[in-house]
Amino acid sequence: MKTLKYGEKAIAEAKLEAWPNPYPDRNYTIEITFPEFTCLCPRSGYPDFATIRIKYIPDKFIVELKSLKLYLNKYRKQYISHEEATNKIYSDLYEILNPRFLEVIGDFNPRGNVKTIVKVTSLKETSQ
Repeated sequence: MKTLKYGEKAIAEAKLEAWPNPYPDRNYTIEITFPEFTCLCPRSGYPDFATIRIKYIPDKFIVELKSLKLYLNKYRKQYISHEEATNKIYSDLYEILNPRFLEVIGDFNPRGNVKTIVKVTSLKETSQ
């Protein structure tokens, strides 16, 4: 049986972690780029490569960056479509952060001469 290396173990156990927003009274934008996203095509098993771009306006919470990095690396062994991966990342972030605004873009590298960009966006309704 193969022993997992410490990085593989950290990725396997990864969970998104929310931290308190240090400035919940302000509207400010956080932009995160993850240029080395990988997953596997559910039909062929070929690897897919993408840049994941996350943009959000936090409310009460922000995402802890190391937890996000490890969470995104969990996808590298998953058979998942571009659309499903982008929407799942969006849903998981929205669930733990409940931000004022969230946008997740999966900018997938061309494969078979086809380039795909998947964009999921929302704006939280605020009462005035």
